[in-house]
This record gives sequence, C-alpha cells and structure tokens, in this order.
Amino acid sequence: MFAKHVTRDISAYCQGELSPEASRQFAEHIISCAKCRSEFEEIKLGIKLAEQLPLVEAPESLWAGIEAQLGKQRRTELSRRSWQTRVAAIAAGLLVVGGLGVWWFWGSRSKNHLAKASWQVQSLNGAPLIANKKMAAQAQLGVGEWLETDANSRAQIAVSSIGRVDIDENTRVRLVETEPTEHRLELARGKMSAMIWAPPRLFFVDTPSAVAADLGCAYTLEVDDHGAGLLRVTTGWVALELKDRESIVPAEAACETRPGVGPGTPYFEDAPAQFRKALESFDFEHDPATRSAALDVMLNQARARDTLTLWHLLARVDGEDRARVYDRIAALVPPPEGVTREGVLLLDQQMLDRWKNVLESSWFVVRSLKQ
Repeated sequence: MFAKHVTRDISAYCQGELSPEASRQFAEHIISCAKCRSEFEEIKLGIKLAEQLPLVEAPESLWAGIEAQLGKQRRTELSRRSWQTRVAAIAAGLLVVGGLGVWWFWGSRSKNHLAKASWQVQSLNGAPLIANKKMAAQAQLGVGEWLETDANSRAQIAVSSIGRVDIDENTRVRLVETEPTEHRLELARGKMSAMIWAPPRLFFVDTPSAVAADLGCAYTLEVDDHGAGLLRVTTGWVALELKDRESIVPAEAACETRPGVGPGTPYFEDAPAQFRKALESFDFEHDPATRSAALDVMLNQARARDTLTLWHLLARVDGEDRARVYDRIAALVPPPEGVTREGVLLLDQQMLDRWKNVLESSWFVVRSLKQ
C-alpha cells in the first residue's frame, strides 16, 4: 500500500515548495503511513528547535582572525609543521565560516519569513476588513492582523499550502502564526469552516474556551459573543484542548466549549435528544445532584455508538460513577483481551487506548451501515 513513500518530499513540504495538489497528496500519505509520519515529526521537531536559536551578530574582528590564520598558513605551507598548522587553520576557518553560514541561513530565513508571513484572502461577497481597512477582491492577511466580516460579507483564506478556511458573516479572526511546523488562527467570534489536508497537529485555531487542533479533516467552528464554542466535524478528527483537558472529536460528532471550563464531552449528533440534554447538564452545571441525575440519564440512553461519550467520561468521573460508566461501556462493547476492569478504573492509559481502538471500529461500522 505504501510502496511509494514521501520522505524525500518532507523538506520541500516544510518549506512550502510543493504545489497545492502535491501538498494535499503528501498530507494524505503522511496521515496514513506511520513510517513517513515518524520521519516528518522528527524533521518538524528539528526545524522547530532551529527556529528557536537566537540570531547573534558576528563580531567585526572575526574576519581579521580568519585572514590572519590564512596568511600564516600561506607563509609556512612548505614545512610539515606548517602543513599541520594549515590543516588546523583551514579547519578553524571552515568551522567559523560554517557558523556564519548557519547564522546567515537562519537570519535570512527569518527575514524572508517576515516578508512572506501572510495568507491570501479572497472576498466571497461584501467588503471584509483587514486591519480595519476594506479589502479588495483579493488581499494578504499578515501575522497579527485581524480579518472581520459584517452581516453582508464573507471571505475565504488560503491556509498556506495546507488547506482553506471559509469565514462566515459577522466573524472576527486573526492570523497568529504561520511556520513550516505550525499554522495558527484565532477565532474571537463568529463561524469558520476549515478544510485541511495537512499532517496531524499542524493547523490550530485558538478560541476563548479551547484550542482546536486539526488531525486531518474538515470541520466548522463557532464562537458566540460570550466566548462559548461549538465544533462540528465533517470528516477526519479534531482535538479540542485546554490545559490538561482534551476531547477527541471524530466525523459526524460535535463538542461544545465554555469559558472557564474548556471543552465538554464529544457526542454524535444523532444521539438521542435526552442523552444530549443530559450531557450538557453534566458538562456545564456545577450542582453535584444535577450532574449525577444527568449521568443516570446518559447511562440509560446510551447506544453502542455513544461509547464515544462514555469513554471520555471515564476520566471525568471517579469512584462509583467511574465503575458505572465502565460497566455500561462493557455491556455495549466488551473490552478486548488484556484490558481489565481494574486497569480501566485506575485509568491505565495503554488499556484505555486499546479499548478506544475497539470502540472506534464500532462507531465506524455503525456509520457505514447507515450509509
């Protein structure tokens, strides 16, 4: 299946040198091929570390020292001792020149990045604003600049070479960062729809109540005037994160977020209405009795597909409630060999992940049967 790997294209992809179609094909391969994805992650980490190196001006005396060494080398090159000095001088010179080369490369790269750090924006209708100025039919959105639409305008952003984002009416977004290792928007309010064909965790969207980390997918993200959010995933996966709280949301599922709380618990949008209402109470109400009653409803209403929600709940309840959640999941989709009740109740991560892999198969089987 993966006879033709794409490791030779990693550098070109990271530098934005591939065409949009080649970038899409590269990303699709990376998502599916563990070997190429591992090499991509290593190179991405190396680039990220290199980007953090400080740029230091070379001292004026540097070239004088190199010239002195080279002059000494020329004067004594006929003797054996001078030959050794020559080798040492050349080595020293190469080391210094190499250091200057690295300094120049990253310095010029940084300057080039500053010059190119923008995304192309196309007006779909109306007159969107960039940096508080009306944009033409096409314009550039620079790092740190806000793009705003009103009730009569929409726009589309080309996210480097990795995808596109449609900006709906009454929306405010800012380009936070665009690097080979990270592309990031901030959604302050409104609605955006993203289609991303990048490897996992390359495109992020900051909101007032969570960070959406793209795992190779298409999705919509909404933020209201109070900072509450709603994520709906069309294809692929998205991770919603805030500090140590994370929700993994697959296709056909949704997840709400709230300021001060972060991401709620993901659910499939075809879940029973009572289940969804109870989940909202469980996620965002503070009264223990209300949350306990909501958990009772969810355990009673849950289908096999709703183990997506119950699996996330394992780490969000404790004591007897965790045991009840475990028992309900096990009744719907039994754990695989090697995953024990005791281990799951202790939140053994390897066991949780192994069970999740089995649960995922159940979710996708249900979806394929519906189609």
